[in-house]
Amino acid sequence: MAKNTAEMTRQEWLWNRKQGIGGSDASAILGFNPWKSAFELYIDKTSDQIEEIDNEAIHFGNVLEDVVAEEFMRRTGKRVRRRNQTFKHPKHEFMHANIDRDVVGEKALLECKTTNAFNADAWEGEHIPPAYMCQLQHYISVLDYEKAYIAVLIGGQKFVWKEVDRDDEFIELMIEQEKHFWNEHVLKETPPEIDGSKSASELLNKMYPEDNGETVMLESDTAESLIEAIESIKAETKEKKYLQKEYENKLKLMIGEATLGVTPRYEVSNKAITSNRFDSKTFRKEHPTLAEEFTNQSTYRRMTIKEVEVE
Repeated sequence: MAKNTAEMTRQEWLWNRKQGIGGSDASAILGFNPWKSAFELYIDKTSDQIEEIDNEAIHFGNVLEDVVAEEFMRRTGKRVRRRNQTFKHPKHEFMHANIDRDVVGEKALLECKTTNAFNADAWEGEHIPPAYMCQLQHYISVLDYEKAYIAVLIGGQKFVWKEVDRDDEFIELMIEQEKHFWNEHVLKETPPEIDGSKSASELLNKMYPEDNGETVMLESDTAESLIEAIESIKAETKEKKYLQKEYENKLKLMIGEATLGVTPRYEVSNKAITSNRFDSKTFRKEHPTLAEEFTNQSTYRRMTIKEVEVE
């Protein structure tokens, strides 16, 4: 079954995406998405709010989609067409697909991407970023296609396209993970384990930007296990930092006044660096009114842990 999206408003389209798991969601569930964690995806799917990310990268990605598709046709001789539909997997209705283009005459689709020049290495040779591989295999599964093509415009001046065959073994594992996420987390409204990803930290800061001054009793076994693990990591990190500094000092002593120290395998540079730093403390003392005028207040929460003495 396919749902027509050609006449949907932007808000309607975003709401439609919340009703199942799409191609860009698959990588978050499998742990391959550098921008979104499974925990954040869960919040997105279960929340009544629609939060749209609107930045220039996304804007120009949408604007240049037609350009990428046209260039793909020019270079390959293939024809593609739009499919303004939300497709659903014939067996797993929670699996959705909104593809960029169908490839005419083939059981294949085309996904169009744009990226900046700093990401060029991620597209070298046969390599495709893992997040996009998950997206392509998800689409292939939903539409029961044999392959997918992905085309990317890098830095506005380099064009790359690649062919990706159907991987049934990967698809089987992916479906199991997606099914578990949808049935056990989204439908049961039970969040997955939160992780240490940047997106999870940013989401927590957004959910709880300020404290309310109250005290809450934590579940002791779980909380204290986490605290002990944190303290253990802190101690290990401190020890490793000390060792790192010791080894660096020994190298500095060996180099002495020289700029560069070399071995058959390494070069060790120890250059003198001059930097200019703004003395905010003195400026605030000498020009308090001006300092106050140009000071922006921000709020963040800092977590500290201290052991309570038990009598």
